Amino acid sequence: MSERDVFDMVIVGGGLSGAALALALRDMAWRVAVVEPNPPRAPGDAWDARVYAYSPGNVVWLQALGAWNATVRSQPVYAMRIAGDDGGHLAFDALDAGLSELAFIAESNRLHWSLWQGLRAAGNIESIEAETAGVAWGDGEHELILADGRRLQAGLLVGADGAHSWLRAQANIGLTIEDYQHVGVVANFETERPHRGIAYQWFRPDGVLAYLPLPGNRISIVWSTTPEQAEALKALPPDEFTSRVAEAGRHSLGRLQLVTPPQGFPLKRRRAEAWVRPGLVLIGDAAHTVHPLAGQGINLGFRDVRLLAESLRDAQLAPGDLGRLQAYALRRDEDVSSVQFVTGSLKKLFASEEPLLRWLRNTGMTLTDGQAWLKQALMRHAIQ
Repeated sequence: MSERDVFDMVIVGGGLSGAALALALRDMAWRVAVVEPNPPRAPGDAWDARVYAYSPGNVVWLQALGAWNATVRSQPVYAMRIAGDDGGHLAFDALDAGLSELAFIAESNRLHWSLWQGLRAAGNIESIEAETAGVAWGDGEHELILADGRRLQAGLLVGADGAHSWLRAQANIGLTIEDYQHVGVVANFETERPHRGIAYQWFRPDGVLAYLPLPGNRISIVWSTTPEQAEALKALPPDEFTSRVAEAGRHSLGRLQLVTPPQGFPLKRRRAEAWVRPGLVLIGDAAHTVHPLAGQGINLGFRDVRLLAESLRDAQLAPGDLGRLQAYALRRDEDVSSVQFVTGSLKKLFASEEPLLRWLRNTGMTLTDGQAWLKQALMRHAIQ
C-alpha cells in the first residue's frame, strides 16, 4: 500500500535552479516539496572545478534569499579582455558603464550547499531524498511516484532536473539539440601574477579559452575545443597541461600551478519544444542550454526562477494555472532566444577558417571596441 502526500508544488531536481526556486517560495502559504536523489554535501576546503559567472542582478537576488553569504567564495569581475584569432580585440570595463562590477565568479558547490541550508530551514518546504519512478497525469492534479512507493500529489510539477530531464521525457516533450562538437575543459590554477579581477578570453583556431578570476591569485579556466583536443588535453601530465594553458593564455598571469585536475563537459544547445503544460513547467537546463562562451547558462536559469517565483505570488490563482504559466514562458522566450542565437552565432563565426570571415570577425570585434554606447548596452544586458 502506497503512502500519498499532498503538496501545492513538487520540484523535481534540487540543483541550483530547483533549490533557488524552492527558497524563493519559502514565505508562501503553499506546501512545497523538492525531490532530489543526491542532495549536496557540506563542501570542504578544496576548490570546486565547476565555477560559474553570476550576473550582478542574480547575485543581488541571491543575497536577498540569504544564499549568497560569507560561505560562498566569490570574486568580482571588474573588467574583461577579449582577443580575436587575428588581431581583433575588445575590452569591457565596469567603470565605463557606471557599474561596480560586471559579474561574480564563484564555485558551484558552495552556493548549492547554501541554497539547501536555506530551504531545509524553511517551514513550508520538504526536501525528499529519493529516486523518481513515474508520473500519473491528472486533471488539475498530478502524482509523482517515487521509487520507494510514495506518491506526491501536486497542482504543479516543476522540472528542474537538468539537461537530461527525466520529467521532460515523462511529459513527452520533445527536445531540439544542436551539438556544437565542442567539449568544455575546466580546471583551476594558482597564478604567479595577480589577476586584479580581470577576466580574459581568447578566440583561437582550436576553440575558445577563458580565464575566470577567483579569490586570491587563482583562476578557473574553460577551454572550449574539439572532443579530440579535449581528450588530448586531459590526458597530458599535469605539468604539460599547465604549460599548454599558460602558453594559450599568452602567459598573461605568469607561471601557473594546477589546483584541480581537468574535467570535460560536452557542449550542446538544447531547447525543449514546450516549457509549460497544464500543471507542469520546465526551468533552467531542463528547458534550455547554451554555449558557455558568454557565461550566461546559469544566469538564464536563475532569471527563469526569478520570474516564475514572481508570477506564482498571485494568490488568486492556483500554482498550476495554465494561463499564468504560458504568460511566464512567453516573457522568458525573448531572453533565452537572444542568448542562444548570439552564443551559437559567435561559435560558428569563430569556427570558420574562411579568410573573409576571419577578417570580418576580427574587424567587427575591434570596431565594437570603439563604440562606447554599444559596449555599455551589452554590459547592461549582461548584468541583469
